[in-house]
Amino acid sequence: MASLPPGQPSSGTPHAHSHVVPRHPRLDPLADRYAARTHGMKSSEIRALFSVVSRPEVVSLAGGMPAVTALPLDAVGSMIGELVSGMGAQTLQYGSGQGDPRLRERICDVMALEGITDASPSEVVVTVGSQQGLDLVTRVFCDPGDVILAEGPSYVGALGVFQAAQARVRHVAMDDDGLVPEALEQALLECRANGDRVKFLYTVPNFHNPAGVTLSEPRRQAIVDIADRYDLLVVEDNPYGLLGFDREPMRALRARDAQRVIYLGSFSKTFSPGLRVGWVLAPLAVREKLVLATEAQVLCPPSLTQYAVARYLDTQPWREQIKLFTELYRERRDATLESLQALMPPGTTWTHPDGGFYVWLKLPHGLDAKLMQPRAVNAHVAYVPGIGFYADGSGREHMRLSYCYPEPDQIREGVRRLARVIEAELDLHSTFDTVDTGTFRAVGSPTNTAETIVGPANSDRTED
Repeated sequence: MASLPPGQPSSGTPHAHSHVVPRHPRLDPLADRYAARTHGMKSSEIRALFSVVSRPEVVSLAGGMPAVTALPLDAVGSMIGELVSGMGAQTLQYGSGQGDPRLRERICDVMALEGITDASPSEVVVTVGSQQGLDLVTRVFCDPGDVILAEGPSYVGALGVFQAAQARVRHVAMDDDGLVPEALEQALLECRANGDRVKFLYTVPNFHNPAGVTLSEPRRQAIVDIADRYDLLVVEDNPYGLLGFDREPMRALRARDAQRVIYLGSFSKTFSPGLRVGWVLAPLAVREKLVLATEAQVLCPPSLTQYAVARYLDTQPWREQIKLFTELYRERRDATLESLQALMPPGTTWTHPDGGFYVWLKLPHGLDAKLMQPRAVNAHVAYVPGIGFYADGSGREHMRLSYCYPEPDQIREGVRRLARVIEAELDLHSTFDTVDTGTFRAVGSPTNTAETIVGPANSDRTED
């Protein structure tokens, strides 16, 4: 009888297949044990840039990092120190899964600035940033295969949450006035015709990430009316709503419908992202599910950071601090738009945000922001390619530029470097005569808009 290779049992051995040694052992020996939901997990476009943007020679127009150095750091440091020394028995202990009652009261005061005057602290669930809030809402509502409607482009962190839940994302078109109501209604009709289960609409109505546009007042009511007609749940994600440059905060969708809109808020943009304090405002029945999901996930949100935010709201001039932030970000927005206008080659368009952190730029026809990225990094400027903000592989002609973190002079230099990279890319394409390098505008395409094709997402996309 011929001998078998080491580790190979004879065919007569019971369950022989379970003892076969792979010819080429995998780098990850546990690969075949992971849950199906992990198969599509990818590093986001933003996370992939971390090692690059930390280099001092690189001007980063990529990450949306708030300008925390504009805070009164001495006062904040003293405040936190006093909390630990004076209330350590409470601040360093476990807390409620729903969150600190005093903080939930103050959160209601904050939401009142956007017209949400009927909120009760009992409807608020404190979360570890609004990112956890979005994850909890998705866990509570979505089964694998369910459809989530979201603007195209959409926040990259939300797309990661939806993918982890094995939900399918269907993008809905936007323009300068935000989400297009007619496109939303068309998507709902097509999903209904296809037998898709639409669980909710996810929207960032104010100073959208990444598009920078704001949902207009008439469209806000139109979307609420559509949600009512189609029995559609709306998840309103609003981290930037108080950071408008030229007007008072707009009335939230949640202020128009208390039962159909779940509201996500955060202190990351108006106070500190490092404290990781956000919240969900939801009807009581949903709130109960969210608390149970929180307790299963993290037991309770961190007590110290909750007390710190509540004390900050109680003792510090936080409204004036928000005004200081908006003045700072307005100056940086202006530096960005002026530099783009002066330096970008023909065929380049961009949005004009009136608040928040981001400009959404569209390259001349035929250029690919993802393929161009290594050359930009080599020129010491970083951005986020648009492909990261779509679930279906769209967005290659777009990029997100963030103006919240760099100083105005750094922004101007970063835009100058970026413009040179785009011009070089155009020259390269012109040399090989592969694209039209002149100003391009598709028929019916609006100027300076965030565009997308309405259609079902591909859950097997290669980029996050």
